[in-house]
Amino acid sequence: MENQHPSLSRFFILVLVFAFFFPFSIGQLSSETRLLFRVRRLLEYPPALSSWNNWTNFCYLPPSPSMTIVCSQNKITELSIVGNKGPLPSPPSQNLSQKSLFAVSPQSLSSAFSIDSLFTTLSKLSSLDVLSLVSLGLWGPSPTKIHRFSSLQVLNLSSNFIYGEIPPQVSSLTNLRSLVLDNNLFNGTVPDLSSLPGLEELDVGWNLLGPEFPSLGKTVVSVVLRNNAFRSNIPSELEHCDQMWRLDLSYNEIAGTVPSWLFSLPSIQYLNLAGNKLTGVLATDVSCGNQLGFVDLSRNLLVGGLPLCIYSNSSKRTVSYSWNCLSSGDLRYQHPYRFCQKEVALAAVMPPLRNKSSKSKLGLIIGIAGGVVGGVAALAILVWVILTRVGAKRAENGGLQKSITEKTPTRSPNIVSNAGHMSHAMRLGAIGLPQYHVFTLEEIEEATNNFDPSNLIGEGSQGQLCKGRIRDGSVVVVRCLKLKQKQSIQSLTQHMEVISKLRHRHLVSILGHCIVTYPENPNASNTIFLVFEYISNGTLRSHISERQKQETLKWPQRLMTAIGVAKGLQFLHMGMVPGIFGNDIKIENILLDGNLTAKINGYNLLIPSKDKITKVGSESPFSRVEVDNHGSIGHGDKEDVHQLGRILLEVITGKTITSQSELDELKLQLQRSLTDAPTKLRAAADPSIRGTFAYESLRTAVEIAINCLSNNPSQRPSIEDVLWNLQYSVQVQEGWASSENLSTHS
Repeated sequence: MENQHPSLSRFFILVLVFAFFFPFSIGQLSSETRLLFRVRRLLEYPPALSSWNNWTNFCYLPPSPSMTIVCSQNKITELSIVGNKGPLPSPPSQNLSQKSLFAVSPQSLSSAFSIDSLFTTLSKLSSLDVLSLVSLGLWGPSPTKIHRFSSLQVLNLSSNFIYGEIPPQVSSLTNLRSLVLDNNLFNGTVPDLSSLPGLEELDVGWNLLGPEFPSLGKTVVSVVLRNNAFRSNIPSELEHCDQMWRLDLSYNEIAGTVPSWLFSLPSIQYLNLAGNKLTGVLATDVSCGNQLGFVDLSRNLLVGGLPLCIYSNSSKRTVSYSWNCLSSGDLRYQHPYRFCQKEVALAAVMPPLRNKSSKSKLGLIIGIAGGVVGGVAALAILVWVILTRVGAKRAENGGLQKSITEKTPTRSPNIVSNAGHMSHAMRLGAIGLPQYHVFTLEEIEEATNNFDPSNLIGEGSQGQLCKGRIRDGSVVVVRCLKLKQKQSIQSLTQHMEVISKLRHRHLVSILGHCIVTYPENPNASNTIFLVFEYISNGTLRSHISERQKQETLKWPQRLMTAIGVAKGLQFLHMGMVPGIFGNDIKIENILLDGNLTAKINGYNLLIPSKDKITKVGSESPFSRVEVDNHGSIGHGDKEDVHQLGRILLEVITGKTITSQSELDELKLQLQRSLTDAPTKLRAAADPSIRGTFAYESLRTAVEIAINCLSNNPSQRPSIEDVLWNLQYSVQVQEGWASSENLSTHS
């Protein structure tokens, strides 16, 4: 015992010395550690923080897509957390009860959550430079205590449910360089940001902000105001923003003329003015900046010709100008001149439609979860409005989400990084599907009764299709595939793990697989059994033809099936890397389940051969369609959009298209009807849906269908743009139906 005393003495001496020289460091770390655990509790234990324990050294945690913590001199300087509770990808149903939105949705934090408590706690991390809280389901009024983050350079609160005005205290954050608040419920005027000397990035898209254009400083590099309620002119102050490379003002109600200097800003690369109320003639002598790579002027009220630098549309520049009243370019996709005259005159005597519709919806809006009182009811109002407008893009999915046709330049290296977004498409997931299962051969034989001939529902060069019933009682379809080339079991297993992620409520999803190998016979090929869900309610074609036995769909149901197909394609294109393109999207390959949910049955799968990637369709597995290293087949994404346009024509008219000539004729008929009296377009619709649709809803669907069928693939819209327009068509239809019901009851 006596021999141990010197060792103990030395130990205590070391502890005392360490505590004497480093008291601040120990106190600082333990203090901020306690704050982080409190943040985890306030966020209701998100999965990204589930691994924390009392022994976690936060300053040495490896960064991940869902969490990053950075320290400097024993102080936390960056906290970035990404969850999976962002805004829903589609509008909620109008018949929800007044206290059910957040009660039925897993997308937001509970009614006990306090955004004020969260930011009070976070503000005690006094050295934060970067604060990023993305898709965590945060809800409540905008955090006014934001001014306490005096050193903040990056603030990212995207994809949450924060409502009210953007706190004016943001203007006091003099170190702020990046402000990202997109996909929330902010409304009102944006505070004056011109006093922020280093602000480079502003993204407040997909909110309810407006009507005045925000005041910005000369240092801005990227400005995104997409999908809000801005209604003022484009301010002349932007002419002095020499570093700005991205300006996205799309889908607001911005009025006035397009300034000539906008195209020649020294650094401008991306300019999106689509979906506004811009009028007048573009100056023909406009010069475009050398770096300008993307211009979208579509869906405005512009007249006259296009400037030469835009009209030339070189291979280095993508330009869209459809649905104006222009006299140059492709006139098939322009309104007649009188259309723009009429719209301008109407705007002069009537308030903007969006403002009017927003007011009319206030009386219909739902409340917040029970237990939240007072001002929280306003959140439900904003939630319903924003989600009806956001619908798409987002699954993200989004990733709620930006157009994949936009040639977005590389993020400016001057902007502080780690303010990332999540793909909305990835969040759509396998909603309502059972857990993926790796079957044994015995289970496959049991499900199909040893492949009894009575269960055979298809056979051809691509293998047999058998109907079966697995042990949980689900009816399935089993496809037997014999590979032509010998492959290692490890290679097949790894790739099937990737394929198992291709599960979505708008796909005929794979429920599992079984790999059978023959090690005793090296010359024998491997066999794979793919187990798909069984869809028993027929094809979309069978539901829009009165000659079939199934119930004929009315216009609102047809819109929802089209949206389902678009969401399925969005997931295929954006839910995985590489995306799944060049799919067999035809009306016979769209199946409907018992709830009339559309499911794509003709999508492709990626299966590796020995030295390349091979496409495999669920209808024709292991078909030999070779793709490049990025998983793209030429204009595969735009070919899918073209096929969707063809489906839309059949859904709208009820006619079966069997040849290219029939497609061209029907497309031309609908194009002409758009410029004639409304009776022409109504007459072109399927007789079985007449009287069930709003004219503007039908018109919107026809316009997007024609755009999808453009002969030039580069002029076809992205799948997210298609989804946005279809969901807007649903909005118009629901508003019309509500007014019709009101008139009937009156």
